[in-house]
Amino acid sequence: MLTRCLFAILLLLGVSPVASHAQAGTASSDSTIDRTSEAAGNELEAPKQRLIKWNELDGPVTTLRFGFGFLVDGNAYIQDHNSKQQFPDMQPDFGLRDFRLLLKGKFKTQRPLSWTLGYMYDGSDKHWHFRQTGLMVGVPELKGNFFLGRTKEGFSLIKVMTGYYIWGVERAPTNDAFVPILADGIRYNGFFPGTRLFLSLGGYVDKLYENEKFATADQQVVGRVAWHPILSEDKSKVWQVAVMRREFKPDNGNIQPRSRPEAYLAPYFLDAGKFASNHGATTGIESFYRAGPWMLGAEYDWQQLHDDATDTTPLFHGGTISLVKEITGETRPYNVAGSFFEAIVPKKSVFDGGTGNLEATLTYTYTDFDSGRFHGGKFWRISPMIHWNMSYNLRLSLEYGYGNLDRFGLDGRTQFLQFRILTML
Repeated sequence: MLTRCLFAILLLLGVSPVASHAQAGTASSDSTIDRTSEAAGNELEAPKQRLIKWNELDGPVTTLRFGFGFLVDGNAYIQDHNSKQQFPDMQPDFGLRDFRLLLKGKFKTQRPLSWTLGYMYDGSDKHWHFRQTGLMVGVPELKGNFFLGRTKEGFSLIKVMTGYYIWGVERAPTNDAFVPILADGIRYNGFFPGTRLFLSLGGYVDKLYENEKFATADQQVVGRVAWHPILSEDKSKVWQVAVMRREFKPDNGNIQPRSRPEAYLAPYFLDAGKFASNHGATTGIESFYRAGPWMLGAEYDWQQLHDDATDTTPLFHGGTISLVKEITGETRPYNVAGSFFEAIVPKKSVFDGGTGNLEATLTYTYTDFDSGRFHGGKFWRISPMIHWNMSYNLRLSLEYGYGNLDRFGLDGRTQFLQFRILTML
């Protein structure tokens, strides 16, 4: 109860009482507030300041940019006696997380029209999958755009962000359990400068991706509304407060809420089991405050699922809070057109004689998958970590985590030792 109260107080009160008006104009190369949008979102986005251009083409009909990403994870564990009883087979491991290819461009039309095609090798199932792929049509009359194709649903700022760019190694357990990484459908994003409101609304079906592992719903409607009490380019400050909702019909009438302990190579610590359900709803609140090199952000989500067997509605919930510091002084850009944070670009990369970017993060997560007849477990974890962005294209992450799992009648404590190496273009 105390954990939930602390999350709610932070999200409702925020971290600054002062409002500021939005700045007009388009983001420059060193801007900390970006007002642009493309079909690729921030999927391996091109940095505002870049020297590599051999992967770009300016054709007669469309522009073209080629990009790729390559990510390797490593995990090791220190378990106490109870943790070993809960999961006796956990061993150190490392491996390829994913390898992705991206093509994107802008058509040379009067109305803004961009496209993207993503294709990824998934290290967990050893298969290739289409990632964010589709068309984005600008609709200035509605202060935004429509995306048609495979994309992020729009629920949660950190879920919308590309995983390569987040300030952690993994997202929170509830974020991964409640919201699939992708969906096929249509989504509207719009930003209204006068009120500093952002709106995202999408509808999705699984007709084309029934066999994809992210196909956890037959159909879903997702919305997010974000308000920006502070949006100041001059002071490099952003304060975002958002609410979101997701109504869905579970895939083939069944659902299984489960999640790993923020470690990709670890087993599912939390698992409520598979059960029949004809309807689900997820509600979330989030708030992020960025002041120059500092950022404080939190999110809390609740998921209600109809249990067909007992005609009851169990509730699963959890959230996360993070404090982030750019030690080398950079400011993480915020994209107001999509309500997400973009990738960090070092002031001076190690390849230019600089130190690159050093980012320190402290994250706490809490998850409760116990409700009614379901005993999926309660889990909390605190994780200090350091990210070294040697350049925009090369990153090394080191993370320590200390977690407690209440499940199987035991309280098991586990220490997590993790690293990540990624390169991208």
